[in-house]
Amino acid sequence: MRGLVSRREVLLGTSTAVAAGLTNGAAMPAVAEQGVTESGEPFRYCLNTGTIMGQNLSAVEEVRVAAEAGYSGIEPWIRKLREHRESGGSLSELAQRIRDAGLTVEGAIGFPAWAVDEDQRRAKALDEFQRDMELVAQLGGQRIAAPPAGINRTPGMDLRRIADRYRDVLALGRRTGVRPQLEIWGSALTLGRVGEAAWVAVEADDPDAELLLDVYHMYRGGSGFHGLRQLNGGSMRVFHMNDYPADPPREELNDSHRIFPGDGVAPMDQILRALYETGFRGALSLELFHREYWQQDAIRVARAGLAKMQSAVRRALQNG
Repeated sequence: MRGLVSRREVLLGTSTAVAAGLTNGAAMPAVAEQGVTESGEPFRYCLNTGTIMGQNLSAVEEVRVAAEAGYSGIEPWIRKLREHRESGGSLSELAQRIRDAGLTVEGAIGFPAWAVDEDQRRAKALDEFQRDMELVAQLGGQRIAAPPAGINRTPGMDLRRIADRYRDVLALGRRTGVRPQLEIWGSALTLGRVGEAAWVAVEADDPDAELLLDVYHMYRGGSGFHGLRQLNGGSMRVFHMNDYPADPPREELNDSHRIFPGDGVAPMDQILRALYETGFRGALSLELFHREYWQQDAIRVARAGLAKMQSAVRRALQNG
């Protein structure tokens, strides 16, 4: 794309901003499909409920927090949805609460071991994945994470086999109406790097293949961020937002070190510019597991995270 929308255009949502975002350079169909948000922002903003996991809220309370904090989307955890149903809660009523709050279910987080080598274990995982997808579908969601659960401690796996297995999961997603997004974990010995996930997504040769990337995981796995420019951002719908400190060293970081975007040393300008220029118009989903945040008021944490994401976007996309 030839240029980025100005800060003023992003904030005001003018027709000039829409034109700059959709028509500069060679347009990609996926970009046109995603468009821009109603507010004129280049991205949507989503709360991954892991960010407020430590507050031990119910699924209903998590929806309330996301709405009151000002998000347009929510990314629940499957475990919490199961707890809601097992305690007598209705998923249809929860879906109505989400709609009434003006929220969209951008994705969901679960951990079926869909890519393991053991046939019996993988078959059980696929059954679990189908049930998880059906939960998400009942909420009106259309996407779910497909992380390297079960293979994250197994080095040297044949990526061709993983591509075949991802294709099977994508077929399952078509039957349920919920698309699995191939996710990386930075500490994983398989699918710990963007290049591995991109290779698997390409080799799956499936029109529904999508990547689910994350600032922390990209850095933790050693992928760096220049490679984002080699991807079609228009084919991604969710990107996990967080930051990381200068210390401890990269290899010693864990999930609890994730901090608010802009509070660490991640090259946020570079990341967000690359996402925009490659056509990403999806949801930036705040995913943190910081123990200190979990001790604070959930709405306060959610609001702070949204403000920091919006500030990072404005700073990155303003014309130089």
